[in-house]
Amino acid sequence: MMKALVYIGPGKKALENRPKPVRVDPMDVIVKITKTTICGADLHILKGDVATCHPGRILGHEGVGVIEAVGSGVSTFKPGDRVLISCIAACGRCEYCRKGMYSHCTTGGWILGNSIDGTQAEFVRIPYADTSLYPIPNGSDEEALVMLSDILPTGFECGVLNGKVEPGSTLAIVGAGPIRLAALLTSQFYSPSEIIMVDLDDNRLAVAKRFGATAMINSSDGKATEQILRLRSGRGVDTAIEAVGVPATFNLCEDIVAPGGTIANIGVHGVKVDLHLERLWSRNVTIKTRLVDTASTPMLLRMVRSRKLDPIQLITHHFELDQIIEAYDTFDKAATTKALKVIIEA
Repeated sequence: MMKALVYIGPGKKALENRPKPVRVDPMDVIVKITKTTICGADLHILKGDVATCHPGRILGHEGVGVIEAVGSGVSTFKPGDRVLISCIAACGRCEYCRKGMYSHCTTGGWILGNSIDGTQAEFVRIPYADTSLYPIPNGSDEEALVMLSDILPTGFECGVLNGKVEPGSTLAIVGAGPIRLAALLTSQFYSPSEIIMVDLDDNRLAVAKRFGATAMINSSDGKATEQILRLRSGRGVDTAIEAVGVPATFNLCEDIVAPGGTIANIGVHGVKVDLHLERLWSRNVTIKTRLVDTASTPMLLRMVRSRKLDPIQLITHHFELDQIIEAYDTFDKAATTKALKVIIEA
């Protein structure tokens, strides 16, 4: 048996004893988790926003660990290897995988902690191991690499790449939570001239300033649109990244995007959002959605190893697996706890 965090139903979770996972396919491996974390998507599951995740599921799709057992079809890894777990499982063979759209793999994609048991446990089964795991280089900081399971590739791919951030361009990131801060960090690969961060939390805005934002706007007064347009002399921004997942923040992006600009959506939306084509139809605006593919993970690993990217600064709290309920409470109440990413040691 092992300990695992289980989704019971909307608003309900519990730390339970569960059977250790076993291999069900030759391409499977079993990983002993050493470190995992909590994602905003886990909170969306707990709110009932993710219909594919059913009660009884072990949550979590991020982490690092040590391979305990490998299937007969696995050629890249062996027992004892330290590995980074990708939040996306990819068969590498289907039509979507061949297009590099691993998130839409016909038998994989975002399944960990969603449609199969996840990483907030002592052990996890990883399907398609050869194309869903990355070896951890010697000397690497495991806590930093947990940030490469999901939030850094998500912020980079869904926000920065989808948003077409370019040298000298202007960028607004709506929301200053961990994934938004990951977008802020990775956007600086492309040297935008302005990075405007919008949030309700002054602490997170202060963190964003430390991470490189050029302007911080607290939107609690409902006047973020006016403040951004004033900063931009009425023109708006070239890229507006929506990274919260509620109607108000997407509508803000519609209000502040400049003609010819791009709205890049990262947020997980559980309710409908109004698309104001009566304003946007003539403005040459591009709206892009995406689920992270983790195609950028090898590049991000190199950036971390070369110290061009420092994910460790996103980590604020540490817990043991026995304390995971407390960890969820801390993460969910970030406005008072000042939490960004938490590390949970299994």
